[in-house]
Amino acid sequence: MTSQDVILGLLMHHSLSGYDMKHKMETILSYFNNASFGTIYPTLSKMEKEELITKQSVIQEGRPNKNVYSITEKGREQFKTYMYSPVEDNEFKSDAMTRLFFGEFVEKDVIVGVLEEYLQRTKGHMERLSKLYVECQPEMSHSQEICIQIGINNSESQIRTLTQGIVRLKNLAEK
Repeated sequence: MTSQDVILGLLMHHSLSGYDMKHKMETILSYFNNASFGTIYPTLSKMEKEELITKQSVIQEGRPNKNVYSITEKGREQFKTYMYSPVEDNEFKSDAMTRLFFGEFVEKDVIVGVLEEYLQRTKGHMERLSKLYVECQPEMSHSQEICIQIGINNSESQIRTLTQGIVRLKNLAEK
């Protein structure tokens, strides 16, 4: 999966600005995908050159003009090619997990701090996903609903495990 695949998927429903795409990636797609403006705009430029999308400049009164992107028939074909291609393995990168893995090389209270911060972030992430689920559920497809439920359930599992791990490490530190 590439940023191009995600952008084409977003454009399958309707035209969007780069800002709108970034907003969707920071909200409803945030559990499993992210992209910066530094990734989105070069990708959009490349896709426009490849005739996968078109760009229309929209004049806005009192605000800067914005570019709105639409998918072309060639882009729709490219997106279908992606959708029918074999599923790639998931990638998971986590600074907190890396620090936890090497936690034997620092004091236990440092790792407890890492876990507590990770726990708070995970709780915040789950709250955002749960709120988005409630807000967006009426417009969600069944597959989108399953996707966000996976995110919520994984967050709940992480919260449980992190909470237990914090207690375990604190008990070891007391000994």
